[in-house]
Order: sequence, then C-alpha cells, then structure tokens
Amino acid sequence: QVQLVESGGGSVQAGGSLRLSCAASGRAFRNYGMGWFRQAPGKEREFVSAISWSGGNIYYKDSVKGRFTISRNNAKNTVYLEMNNLKPEDTAVYYCAAEPTGWGTTSDGPYAYWGQGTQVTVSS
Repeated sequence: QVQLVESGGGSVQAGGSLRLSCAASGRAFRNYGMGWFRQAPGKEREFVSAISWSGGNIYYKDSVKGRFTISRNNAKNTVYLEMNNLKPEDTAVYYCAAEPTGWGTTSDGPYAYWGQGTQVTVSS
C-alpha cells in the first residue's frame, strides 16, 4: 500500500514557476514508477510526466518538454515536478501516481495509487 500526498500548488502569473512535491508512505516507494497527471475543468485527465524507479527513464507530454522537469529522491520517498515558464493552459489539478512495475508509463492504467491532487492556476 502506498499513500501519496501532493503539495506545492498555487496561483502564479504566466511565465512563473512552481515546484510540486509528492510525498509517499511505505518502504516500497523506491520500487514504483511515478507519474504526474493533470485534469483541467471539463477535460479528461491527461499524462504530464513519468519517471522510472531508478530515474533512468523519464517521459514528458510534448507540450511541457523543456519547461517541466521530473525528479525523485528515493531516500526521501518523494517525487518532484519542477514547472517553469508556466502558461494558462497548464491550469489544472495535478495528481501524482505510483505504478508497481517500476518502469514509469504514460498511460494511467497501470497506476495503482493516486494522491488527492493539488491545484495549479496560471493567469495571463
């Protein structure tokens, strides 16, 4: 069982930055692939970024490449999403998720555990 708690969301102007954190409980955190997803009002949840258990495999949604950086600290049971040059279209609730294969994946199907979400609002 893995429990996930996101933090770091907030309101910023376009061009600003935020750093999301996702703290996980459980000693097995280092075995899980981790992902970030987001859901804007009236839209379906979408993939943002994922990282494998070792950090060796990293994936990004095309529209965030070069602006967002995912990382993890297995000693601290935490995964991060550094978001720079934020745009109004990045506005959404951001969720972190854990999947047991450890490889990280862009599809939400394998993710077994989800956090409660943190709101990110970017104004123009």
